[in-house]
Amino acid sequence: MKQTFTKSERLCSKKTIGQLFQKGSATTRTFYLFPFRLLYTADPERTDPLPAILISVSRRNFKKAVDRNLIRRRIREAYRLNKSLLFGTPDKPKQPPAYIVFLYTAREKISFEEIEKSMKLALARVTVTQS
Repeated sequence: MKQTFTKSERLCSKKTIGQLFQKGSATTRTFYLFPFRLLYTADPERTDPLPAILISVSRRNFKKAVDRNLIRRRIREAYRLNKSLLFGTPDKPKQPPAYIVFLYTAREKISFEEIEKSMKLALARVTVTQS
């Protein structure tokens, strides 16, 4: 798998983001795994095999933009290196979701190694049920 982070993998549609955060949405699934809260959903109309992702770091917890950007870069790199986990193994393939939102909930900066460890666990846990 190509280890890049393309523009089509960035979630930037306000309509889609609003649907992901809508309360009571039947299709959106969520779970918490320190330091992330993940929201993800499937979209049958989306043709791209890789999910579009959104990374959010709270301004309330990190006042300086350089701190928020550092954390975003670490999360983006951890995702880029481990996104192959979304597809499972050849003997046990998985269907990746169409959209994933990573909400960084920790109140302090965490090292890249810890973020990558949590990212691996989170991506292994994300699955979309076929209906």
